Amino acid sequence: MTRTYRPRPITPTALQQLRVRDDAGRPTTPYPDGEGGAPLRCCLRPSTVGDRIALVSYAPLRRWAAETGAEPGAYDEQGPIFIHAEDCGGPDAGALGYPWARPGALRAFRRYDGRGHITGGRLVELTEDADACFDRALAEAFADPETVQVHVRAVEYGCYHFRVDRP
Repeated sequence: MTRTYRPRPITPTALQQLRVRDDAGRPTTPYPDGEGGAPLRCCLRPSTVGDRIALVSYAPLRRWAAETGAEPGAYDEQGPIFIHAEDCGGPDAGALGYPWARPGALRAFRRYDGRGHITGGRLVELTEDADACFDRALAEAFADPETVQVHVRAVEYGCYHFRVDRP
């Protein structure tokens, strides 16, 4: 399956920083996962019981803005995400589909322009063909020539899941 859109995990450089101190300035406190199923943003897969993970505060636009000179202003928000406490090797290169794409889940697709400002968004309830829902929502988002990236979030908790850049 050839994908037009690629979910992007958190970069290795950002992970290295987040494993010491999160974007709210708090020291990272790893712990063994006793339940499994935490949506890990480092490798875009769920945790398994016994994984050493951490819940950290992450500002998804901050590092991108520093690299590009963008000025997201108030859109430089931060929120909680799960990561592996140690290097996990990142996403599986052979993985197909989108992470956390379960039917019935509600996802917010937030569009951002080159300044890092929100230019719109869409709420999507995933159907049985969740990958097709993602593809349609991303195609719609990137039909706007101002859109340079889309952040996908869970509606239930507002958690950032991943970023997709303009192809």
